[in-house]
Amino acid sequence: MRFKSSIRNVNTFIKLTASLNSLNKIAWVRLDNDQFRCTVIPEQGSQVWAVLSTETIFDDDYNIQSAAPNNTINLEVPLAALHRALRSAQNATSASIRLTKKDNLPLLSLTILTSTPLTNASRASLDSRSPSNAPGETEDGYGAFNYRVSGGAAPGAGVVPATGYGDGYGPPRETMITQDIPIRVLSASHVEGIHEPRCREPDVHILLPSLAQLKAISERFIKLSLASAPTSNRPGAAGPRLEIAANMHGGLRVGIQTEGLKIESRWEGLSNPELDAGRVEGGEEGVRQHPSTRMKGVEGEEGWAVVRVEGRDWGRVLGVGRLGGRVIACFCHEHALILYVYLPNDDADDSVLTYYINSYSI
Repeated sequence: MRFKSSIRNVNTFIKLTASLNSLNKIAWVRLDNDQFRCTVIPEQGSQVWAVLSTETIFDDDYNIQSAAPNNTINLEVPLAALHRALRSAQNATSASIRLTKKDNLPLLSLTILTSTPLTNASRASLDSRSPSNAPGETEDGYGAFNYRVSGGAAPGAGVVPATGYGDGYGPPRETMITQDIPIRVLSASHVEGIHEPRCREPDVHILLPSLAQLKAISERFIKLSLASAPTSNRPGAAGPRLEIAANMHGGLRVGIQTEGLKIESRWEGLSNPELDAGRVEGGEEGVRQHPSTRMKGVEGEEGWAVVRVEGRDWGRVLGVGRLGGRVIACFCHEHALILYVYLPNDDADDSVLTYYINSYSI
């Protein structure tokens, strides 16, 4: 079993892991010849099924081998550890990742190359990021990072001596840092029972406005709701629930209602994408009989599809806006909300994150 590749889009990888990490600590990662899949299934809250072409994240030297069909490898990956490791590669000259072992334990090993002058301060900063000193890092059952610096002393062994420049700077040189992320390798039998949720055909589909704007408005509504009903802050109490609705005439609204508060925001003139007969069961006839086609002819309140979502979970979902690209929301009235997040600069739509959000009853 082998996997090794240079990372083509470090920033996209960072934003992806940040979005997924906000929903759950662990991700099921499936790699094969053509696709890089990340699945997040928390005990409560929204599920994410991300399918990306390998070219979206990895470079042309992408190499994977296993005994499974299509060279498939299944991994359980701690998202916080992976995200922190990737952030350290944000300004690197290059970065690569590979599957390896240490003391018979499986690891994802991230190798980062930088080409900058190394100073006493920068070496001391690197030493300070040992597991006991790294800010914000906590034990999560997978262990901490293993930092290795090529060509230098081990962390904690001192700083780089001054070299006559008078300021502690040495000549520019290439530095390699390796960070090891403990993971679990999953067998095919372990994951064969995990399936993507199935929902009925949506009643309304609409292109969402800026997710940053939606997130800001939603969070404002949640704060107002909490302020108007302080008892909802009790531990274990259900969080505020937002009502989100859309129609097939470009309308979207987000609101919240409590005993002492009712407020909503509306958008008009949004786009309702046309269905592709090639992707709808039944082709042209399937499009004519589709629920969203029927909803085009319905005016007034009956033309709105409504879902109710947990406010905090919705705010975490909207964090995917950091990836950019367009987001199509599919409303199954009173049942579920499905978001399709298409990455920017992907004209073939080969890479998409699918969010499944359950609707609550009144």
